[in-house]
Amino acid sequence: MKTMSLTPEHIARIHRAVPDGGVPHGMELHSDADYAHWVDLILRTRPEPAAPVRLFAFGSLIWKPEFDHIGEMPAVARGRHRAFCLRLLRSRGTPEAPGLMMALDRGGRCSGILYDLPSVDIEGQLHRLFRREFTHKPINNTPRWITVDTAAGPVPALTFVMNRASPFYAGRLPLETVADVLAHACGHWGTGAEYLLNTVSHLEAKGIHDRNLWRLQRLVAMRIEKMGI
Repeated sequence: MKTMSLTPEHIARIHRAVPDGGVPHGMELHSDADYAHWVDLILRTRPEPAAPVRLFAFGSLIWKPEFDHIGEMPAVARGRHRAFCLRLLRSRGTPEAPGLMMALDRGGRCSGILYDLPSVDIEGQLHRLFRREFTHKPINNTPRWITVDTAAGPVPALTFVMNRASPFYAGRLPLETVADVLAHACGHWGTGAEYLLNTVSHLEAKGIHDRNLWRLQRLVAMRIEKMGI
């Protein structure tokens, strides 16, 4: 694996304790009924009811899955790409200094990992997964069935795609702008730079080299070094 420019030492320089300010003013959280609706919808529209539910992961679900799986393989989603296009007012950012998180946006292609989920208590697994992936309205990361390419051929998979109608959709930002944000943003979960480091290092460990993210981690490291902290 190539040596990354961004290191844990860089993260330690910019990490700071940030209290959780709670749900930002004006945000409405999804209810139990909302999550039940999404679980029901996804299971009712399942392309292959007899097959295991397969989940396409492209970012933090690879390095912090929080779900059980019985198999995995590389996969490619065409017509989608990973991008720092979701603005954060909490977790790894604050209302005063918003952060950015990756989402699956339109265009291009995205290499990721396809996980086979166990059939036992699939409803409960999806409830936990959905509560992690989207919390407030309007939904940011929309669960959706897509087709991904694998070595065994095309496979239907569940994934989360960016809702461009969300007020937190940041659009297509230049890498330099994203680097500026990630070099400074921090919330009660930690820094945006740490999120980037974990994502790039785990993608590389899985044999996935994302050129844009590789360049981005180098830009973030340079900006942190220039701070002189």
